[in-house]
Amino acid sequence: RGDGRRSDAPTGCAGDEGDADPALRAALESGDAEGVLTRLRQGARLLVPIVAVLDEVAAGGGDKSSHMASVSLVQADGRRGLLAFTSVDTLAAWDARARPVPATAPDVAAAALEEGADGVLVDIAGPIRFALDGDALRRVAEARITDA
Repeated sequence: RGDGRRSDAPTGCAGDEGDADPALRAALESGDAEGVLTRLRQGARLLVPIVAVLDEVAAGGGDKSSHMASVSLVQADGRRGLLAFTSVDTLAAWDARARPVPATAPDVAAAALEEGADGVLVDIAGPIRFALDGDALRRVAEARITDA
């Protein structure tokens, strides 16, 4: 799936083929926002896109330097959302060059808050878009399981 890309994941995602979580997909497809939030709080796996960002190109187009970065979008009103995807297919529909990094939804929500984002935008290229923000974003982040 996803042009031959694999989701090499932390132990919680071992064996992940990159398909969407079935319960999360069903809730999204039925328009069940509460079901989506429940599955996200339960730790559904999302894929955070990582892309190469060019830092500099040497004179004459020689050596260049770049770094890898997660992606967020900024709306006209200044609100920023971290991108996440339910599957490698929905990620590839947005940008086939992006690389998937698997993480649980609570970890993604917590990372968004730690980075000062206002939300998480799920499957921005469709087929079904979902925005996680406000109190719902905080509730999902609070469900984060930590190894203490």
